[in-house]
Amino acid sequence: MEYGMLPPGQRLAKGWPISHYGPVPRFRPDRWTLQVFGATADGRTRSWSFDEVCAMPRTTVEADLHCASGTSTVGHTFFGVPAGALLALAPPAAGVSHVMAWAEYGYSANLRLADFTADTTLMATHHNHEPLTAEHGFPLRLVVPHLFGYKGPKWLRGIEYMTRDRRGFWEERGYHNIADPWSGQRHSYQEDEHP
Repeated sequence: MEYGMLPPGQRLAKGWPISHYGPVPRFRPDRWTLQVFGATADGRTRSWSFDEVCAMPRTTVEADLHCASGTSTVGHTFFGVPAGALLALAPPAAGVSHVMAWAEYGYSANLRLADFTADTTLMATHHNHEPLTAEHGFPLRLVVPHLFGYKGPKWLRGIEYMTRDRRGFWEERGYHNIADPWSGQRHSYQEDEHP
């Protein structure tokens, strides 16, 4: 897998298309928090304001994005908090194997813990050196460039640690549970009996 290469069956899209389910939420800083909950090591829920999230360790990731509909966009620069940094701030309990990323309006996407903590996975606040637009996920968007885009929700609000897998929004509607674009994992009928 090389940066700038397209997975099999993908075609290059112009620009950075906007795609989401439901309306674009309005950011209210006084009400906004990012939470980590579920199977935490001490059983407690952690919560941070947007300013506190912005004070966390930051990194830059160069990435291509791939949509399960068959389009890809290349040459993105994202800036934000490495997803793995949350594990240091709110350690998971032993046995945590998956996370559920929760976004506005109850949208969810399940990920294996290893996908969430991958070096290229981050909670982005900026794209191409500018703050994210509301349509592209401001204030916080999970970016998981090695998986199809539905695994990276816009308008991220929480991470739930899980000791067993559970399907998220699109996974419950027939999309692949793993979503590796390089293997063409678009639909649930392509899954092994025991994914």
